[in-house]
Amino acid sequence: MWIAKAAAKILLPAQDNQKRRPTKTGRQAIQRQPENVPHWEKQGKSLETAVTKRLKNYSFGTVVPFILLHAGCIAVVLVPFRWSWVGLMLAMYAIRMFGITAGYHRYFSHRTYKLVRGWQFLVAFLAETSGQKGVLWWAAHHRVHHQHADRERDIHSPGLRGFWWAHVGWVLSNDYDAYDAALIKDFSKFPELRWLDKHYLVPPAVLGGVLLLAGGWGAFVWGFVASTVLLFHGTFTINSLAHLRGTRRFNTPDDSRNNFVLAIITLGEGWHNNHHKFMYACQHGIRWWEVDVTYYLLKLLSWLGIARDLRGIRVSVAEGNVV
Repeated sequence: MWIAKAAAKILLPAQDNQKRRPTKTGRQAIQRQPENVPHWEKQGKSLETAVTKRLKNYSFGTVVPFILLHAGCIAVVLVPFRWSWVGLMLAMYAIRMFGITAGYHRYFSHRTYKLVRGWQFLVAFLAETSGQKGVLWWAAHHRVHHQHADRERDIHSPGLRGFWWAHVGWVLSNDYDAYDAALIKDFSKFPELRWLDKHYLVPPAVLGGVLLLAGGWGAFVWGFVASTVLLFHGTFTINSLAHLRGTRRFNTPDDSRNNFVLAIITLGEGWHNNHHKFMYACQHGIRWWEVDVTYYLLKLLSWLGIARDLRGIRVSVAEGNVV
């Protein structure tokens, strides 16, 4: 039964796990059950039935590599330890986190700055080395999130659907394998982006192959497998924890929070309440102490002529308010 409960937390939204008022037929069925059947056993059987139904027609295309990467982390104890492997893991984490935050999020989802077509493709490729599906898929679903943040149609609200669903369940679920192409037509007009979106396993496979050939199994296990798993959960904390833990500077119509720790591990995405208030802005950190590494790097790229027209937030120091 505990296996069914664990699977239900991840594969089923919270409301699917809640007890519903039984129908007339349901009451009759309950009355016909023997009195000596424990309540926990009845509950366990209903959970098993729900999970079995969900698994019956489940497509394992995404979950298989996800599980294999997590299982592959065990291999860190099977290769000779080097501090250089740890450094490689952290470097690959940071580089690809920048691809996610600057690419998937601030560029493709919110268009907070501009790139020429060649750099646009390279940023999309870098983002997809994270293994977090296609660039059009990612951006389209994120736009849905902002349209309905923490309301019924939000695809990953922890307040409505539970922590594990918001953190990882919705990604592994088949419910959101497709996306509304109309939401991302500003980028789906580019054939190279459509190709990347369709073949989203190519960028991570290329990265993993390069690391294996260049540095052997140690580089592959630490630089690709372990760093990719850390990258998964570092990114996913914004969908889950950033709507549960932290402070709220602005009274936005959602549960977004500012969280310093999450801002550090996601290169600035943790200033989530700021972001939900100013979704148009490339800049997420407002005060000097609100570290936003992604914005700093994009600012550097703008000085080099790569990124253009970064959209910022004006702060009125005299009034102490954002204007």
